[in-house]
Amino acid sequence: MSSEAPIRLSEVTYRVGSATLVRALSFEVGKAETVVLLGRSGSGKTTALRLVNHVLMPTAGEVFVEGRCTADWDPIRLRRRIGYVIQEVGLFPHFTVARNIALLPSLEGWEADRVEARTRELLDKVGLPADVLSRYPQQLSGGQRQRVGVARALAADPPILLMDEPFGALDPITRAEIQREFLAIQKTLGKSILFVTHDLREALLLGDRIGFMDGGRLVWMGTPQEFRTGSDPRIAAFRESLS
Repeated sequence: MSSEAPIRLSEVTYRVGSATLVRALSFEVGKAETVVLLGRSGSGKTTALRLVNHVLMPTAGEVFVEGRCTADWDPIRLRRRIGYVIQEVGLFPHFTVARNIALLPSLEGWEADRVEARTRELLDKVGLPADVLSRYPQQLSGGQRQRVGVARALAADPPILLMDEPFGALDPITRAEIQREFLAIQKTLGKSILFVTHDLREALLLGDRIGFMDGGRLVWMGTPQEFRTGSDPRIAAFRESLS
């Protein structure tokens, strides 16, 4: 594994009481790479994500972000280096769209004109018109709220994105649209992304590499093409269960 990788997990185990949620997890996410963690519910995908941004601390092993162990980071500074997008979006309902997107850059001390320019730039990138800036989250469709969530995660230009089933609640047409926009954004911005999904099609479309998790273990890692043709029985069973 490379010490230069923006995200690196080394033999990470996380236990709660007698339950082991992830076991001996080792992988990395390279610069400008999207790694998708794929697997059924309860396989440990979201736990792995939470270990990266210091919401959880390993029972054993170490997590490194930008070459530094998460135990040595100030949690607030660490999380400001990471954009986080979840299925429920998590927008502040009493903030306008503009204020939701501008929150972190403002906390980081950006000048007002820079914040406004960044907000409008990101709105364009995620495919939303400028007139949504004055609206509140409850005045938006689900797809619009998800786009705002992506824009907010990108607002302070973090080098790393964590994405937990971010498009899972959307209808198929809207989901496909946002996936295309996500691919275009990633091609332009080159973020290091750890993306969690149980959707095989989404993993094959968005991932540079796919890590398949089962029972808290990372049992396989490879390219989408290798996943399509892999003979590992656990992967084959997962593919068949979705066909």
